[in-house]
Amino acid sequence: MILTNEELKNIYFGAYEFEEAEDGYLQSFQYSKKQIEYFKGAMDFWYERCTASSAKTLEFTTSARKVAFDYKIIWKGSADSFELCVNGLVTDIVYVKDVLDTGRIEWELPEGEKNVIIYLTADETVLIRNFEADAKVTRAKKNEKVLWLGDSITQGYGPLRSSCTYVSVANRLLNYDIVNQGIGGYVYDKNSLMKMEGYNPDKIIVALGTNQYGDKDMSVVEEYYETLTGIYGNEIPILCISPLWRGDNLEALPVLYAFCENVKKIAGRYKNVQIIDGMKLVPHLPEYFLDNLHPNCFGCEVYGRNLVEEIRRLGF
Repeated sequence: MILTNEELKNIYFGAYEFEEAEDGYLQSFQYSKKQIEYFKGAMDFWYERCTASSAKTLEFTTSARKVAFDYKIIWKGSADSFELCVNGLVTDIVYVKDVLDTGRIEWELPEGEKNVIIYLTADETVLIRNFEADAKVTRAKKNEKVLWLGDSITQGYGPLRSSCTYVSVANRLLNYDIVNQGIGGYVYDKNSLMKMEGYNPDKIIVALGTNQYGDKDMSVVEEYYETLTGIYGNEIPILCISPLWRGDNLEALPVLYAFCENVKKIAGRYKNVQIIDGMKLVPHLPEYFLDNLHPNCFGCEVYGRNLVEEIRRLGF
């Protein structure tokens, strides 16, 4: 059976809203139109990335032996991958570098009922249509709705594998229904925080700061949390992850550490904000990073799993 785009939306996670292109492809958006317009006027680098397919997945249970879909890539960042995950294990990978910008992906599945996750690319903007399966697909059951805010690490740059971003690693264990508003190069910027009509997350995770740790003016961080709690209220649980270690400028580490402490102090003023020390999540060794800034596959695996342990310890 081939799903209509309305049926496809039912198994499509990670989107705030959808639009259908003239050629029938379905495009998803994690930001509202007003937010996208803000990025368009603020910086090209942010605007290009604000519609990337970060943490967007198709998730379902099925007894099907085959699934397929048409795809179209309309923007490329760092080439990563489409991935098939069956019962918690990645069973196939299609690398962007190996395929055309428009095409069809077909995957064979094992016998029996199984849980399936299809990861769309993290750092490309991908449209899809004509999702096909040879048996019924049932929408996956999810836990809380979580809005995830961050920079390129949260968007998914570093592992160059869509299933291996720290958000993907963590969410395979947490099973949140997430909207990932991580965006490459981003900072604590209150202007992008806007109420999204009809969207009410149960929790919010904020992982920002590594792109601005040299700034001495902490008012932008203060204004960010003031705006965030103003939009969503003082009762919604918010998690602040302070910046990770970075080894691309070792002489500046004291400045980074001081910035992190200030972020934790500011976030800690709010009764509904819990804090995780990012310095404790990934080892301070180049082997865990692509470029001494963005965690690679190994670093994201450690990051994601340590984050889950901390979330469970805090009861977030």
